[in-house]
Amino acid sequence: MNTNQMMFIDPHIHMSSRTTDDYQMMRMSGIVAVIEPAFWFGQPRTSIGSFQDYFSSLVGWERFRAAQFGIKHYCTMGLNSKEANNEPLAEQVMELLPLYACKEGVVAIGEIGYDDMTPAEEKYFHLQLELAKELDMLVLIHTPHRNKKAGTSRSMDVCIEHGLAPSRVIMDHNNEETVQEVLDRGFWAAFTIYPHTKMGNARMVEVVRHYGCDRIIVDSSADWGVSDPLAVPKTAQLMIERGIPADHVRAVCYENALAAYSQSGQMQESDWLNQSLIDQRQLFNGNSVLRGQQPLVESSREYALIE
Repeated sequence: MNTNQMMFIDPHIHMSSRTTDDYQMMRMSGIVAVIEPAFWFGQPRTSIGSFQDYFSSLVGWERFRAAQFGIKHYCTMGLNSKEANNEPLAEQVMELLPLYACKEGVVAIGEIGYDDMTPAEEKYFHLQLELAKELDMLVLIHTPHRNKKAGTSRSMDVCIEHGLAPSRVIMDHNNEETVQEVLDRGFWAAFTIYPHTKMGNARMVEVVRHYGCDRIIVDSSADWGVSDPLAVPKTAQLMIERGIPADHVRAVCYENALAAYSQSGQMQESDWLNQSLIDQRQLFNGNSVLRGQQPLVESSREYALIE
């Protein structure tokens, strides 16, 4: 068995940093939908205008660009934990966030949480959880890369303090150290798969073998660094090759992400099953993805899940 007939969702990928070649390869590999969490640039933003333009691109240009390659694009809105440490700017972002959180295609507040677990990060984590609660939105948590186990426990504690249901919180960047507690406490456990570091796809196979497929989600977190936008289908293929049941693979690489994020009311399977055919003659604010190339105009498209 292989994964050629499977559909995949990558529920954490930063497509603004990826190329059109990535979109084409993703579509050919079976990825039908992506979620792009608000992220940082790799260097500090210096003004509120840069946040506003970025948030606008997530609900505008990037949504259009993905559709031009047959992929449904959603996003999450939030102040990244690294950027929470610039408090004067963070205050302005908090005023801006509600304007974007309720726009079409926004499925959660995120990715938020801790980086160095500073007082400023703590402050804006609490404020954004309150915003999510006020707007009745899902939450995507960035667990810290350092002191991960303690930071993950603390993140869940804070969510509970704010009265958020664990079933409406996705804990991401998990590893073998954190997964048991996350699952035991009823949260969704997402794993970001990187080519050479952090959580590799071979390790992910063993996580699913050990813990099963309930509330476990695979994503790529591909961004401007060394990362792989095909991490989800590649991990699925490795799971099949190493004897993970096909229904478990389908759950962690497609169904669980759909179940988690469909709670937002912004995302459902019919969005891509009934998506308009690709017509690359279309423009966004007068702009095209083609740069003079011959446009693709589809006459038909078929998606099918392997049984």
